[in-house]
Amino acid sequence: MKAGLHLILTLAAFAVAQPSRRHRHVARRQAADIPTVTVVDVVTDVAAVVYVNGNGQPFSTSYDGQAASLIFPDPTSVAPSSAVAPTFTSSRTSPHPPPPPASSSSSFNTPPQATSSLAAPATPSSSPSSSSTPPTTGVGASGYALSYSPYNTDNSCKSQAQINIDFAHISGYSMIRIYGTDCNQTATVGSAAAAYNMKLFAGVYDVTQVETEIQQIITAANGNFDHIDTVAIGNEGVNDGTYSVGQVVSAINTARGLLKSAGYKGKVVTVDTFVAMIANPELCQASDYAAANCHAFFDGGVTAEQAGDFVLAQAQRVSHACGGKDTMITETGWPWQGETNGKAIPSPENQAVAVASIKKAFYHNIVLFTAFNDYWKQNNAGTFGAEQYWGLLGNAPS
Repeated sequence: MKAGLHLILTLAAFAVAQPSRRHRHVARRQAADIPTVTVVDVVTDVAAVVYVNGNGQPFSTSYDGQAASLIFPDPTSVAPSSAVAPTFTSSRTSPHPPPPPASSSSSFNTPPQATSSLAAPATPSSSPSSSSTPPTTGVGASGYALSYSPYNTDNSCKSQAQINIDFAHISGYSMIRIYGTDCNQTATVGSAAAAYNMKLFAGVYDVTQVETEIQQIITAANGNFDHIDTVAIGNEGVNDGTYSVGQVVSAINTARGLLKSAGYKGKVVTVDTFVAMIANPELCQASDYAAANCHAFFDGGVTAEQAGDFVLAQAQRVSHACGGKDTMITETGWPWQGETNGKAIPSPENQAVAVASIKKAFYHNIVLFTAFNDYWKQNNAGTFGAEQYWGLLGNAPS
């Protein structure tokens, strides 16, 4: 554990709504469905799991019930920024999700046996071609979390065997975040995560189907919720206009009741962008903590070296807007390939620099985005051609 944070953060005076690019499950939105937003508040999609207290000071989260002690700078030392708020146009497209597979009796109560050591992943021979070679050096560190999507390049569901292969190459993370229940992923991904003693950040993607998806999570757990840290209801649905605040809050309450009745004692939240959380504090008030996504890359005025400062500043702002609610950054990262967005330049080198900056700012307990390159996704102008290239571990070995 690092002794302390010695960065001088600049709290931006304005925020940019950053629509999510990783909507992998039940209803991926089309570009036409995503509004163009001009905001006066700084926002970033984040892929890091970090908790921030009411004073705007992040602190550690324990996935095994033991919180670690972290030292962060006094928020009063953060200088305000005089930057002008940029205008961000969201037009990201996500492919239609694969249909749910036939019901399976598998659960993650009995983890599969690991078949290989936690070695650096090899680039699969059938990997989709790209203009650059994806980075394959692991960036994991004890305590950090990582997002993962169980889809093949053709958008089909990965099998349990494929997921096990992927997880044999994921080393040094404490929690895995998924986004929905399609592909029976609560059971399959949960099983693989449990095999490596990682917690699961489960998700309900379609808020209108909350009862059905929660039942799938309950079935997958099979009476044992020990490996589930959090269940998220929706992902950026308010930010992109898919759901109203009232719909999401109602779904959170419904999910919490169903999960509690089934014996779940963990956390229930909704995930949205920073700007949505700040503008709609009801979202975090209904959640057990404020969960927000933040990606410095989409700001356009932030370099890879500044990514950690930027994300931390937004986490502090969200905590303040939510009345002191603990805040978790649930997505953050940097693409290794794509088009330049102002000062944000995608490259393998900048991805490594940005992730190091984020880790320095948050120390540990952050959900980094994402494990492997998502070739099943589609690029468009709003994603700066980088939609498929956020993988921290290169191409999926499966």
